Amino acid sequence: MELWFSEKHTKNVKLSIKVDRQLYSGNSEFQRIDIFESKEFGRFLALDGYMMLTEKDEFIYHEMIVHVPMAVHPNVKKVLVIGGGDGGAVRELLRYPNVAWIDLVEIDELVVEVCKKYLPQTAGRLRDEKVHIHYEDGLAYVRHMEDEYDLIIVDSTDPFGPGEGLFTKEFYGNCYKALKEDGIMVNQHESPFYPEDRQAMQRAHKRIVESFPVSKVYQAHIPTYPSGHWLFGFASKKYHPIKDANFVKWNVLGLKTKYYNTELHAGAFALPNYVEEMLEDVE
Repeated sequence: MELWFSEKHTKNVKLSIKVDRQLYSGNSEFQRIDIFESKEFGRFLALDGYMMLTEKDEFIYHEMIVHVPMAVHPNVKKVLVIGGGDGGAVRELLRYPNVAWIDLVEIDELVVEVCKKYLPQTAGRLRDEKVHIHYEDGLAYVRHMEDEYDLIIVDSTDPFGPGEGLFTKEFYGNCYKALKEDGIMVNQHESPFYPEDRQAMQRAHKRIVESFPVSKVYQAHIPTYPSGHWLFGFASKKYHPIKDANFVKWNVLGLKTKYYNTELHAGAFALPNYVEEMLEDVE
């Protein structure tokens, strides 16, 4: 008998992956957590039936959410990661010697423990001494911070369930306050392609534009995410994501990446016309 995992992208579209076996299934107080193994995508994590990452393509998401701001900010020392219990963003951040302290705020402790056990490729650096894990709501955590971080990475789930509060105007305003005077915030920004995702993307962009003087959107292509076309938000108090990027300095670091490079960095901010029009509608 063949086993398939299917995720609905719309009422009329779904992505299905043939599964070899299920390695874990459990319920936390927040959500259902599943780990599957497949021939095509390796192991993958699903929360409440929605695919969060696969071993085969997670590098695209994590490289783009981390290396873009790191190539722009001249000296990131203290970072806040909200969500990101799979550890992929932390793994990429720890490749930079100047990063001295990472606060990871994840609402669901079970996600972290499951990823440590079954997804060591992404979660392998969560035990690093620079990483400080807080099991609490990111919205509540950031509310009490002021002038604290050089970089905030909002690595949230979709804007419903446990991740819903991380798409509000209050949250983005608190992130602004928690950043130092030249701080940067980067967030996963949903997809522009299907109507439901598009509306979430526009709502998030509108609220970020209201909170930050610099607010740009960039893209990546992630096969297992709805439509494969995914957006990220770059918001900053000071730096422009291309004009202020120091590509020479980043390349001197000699980091080996599979997706990100400095030419792609600049190109990722060149968006299709239909996406530009959606963003302009809410700006």
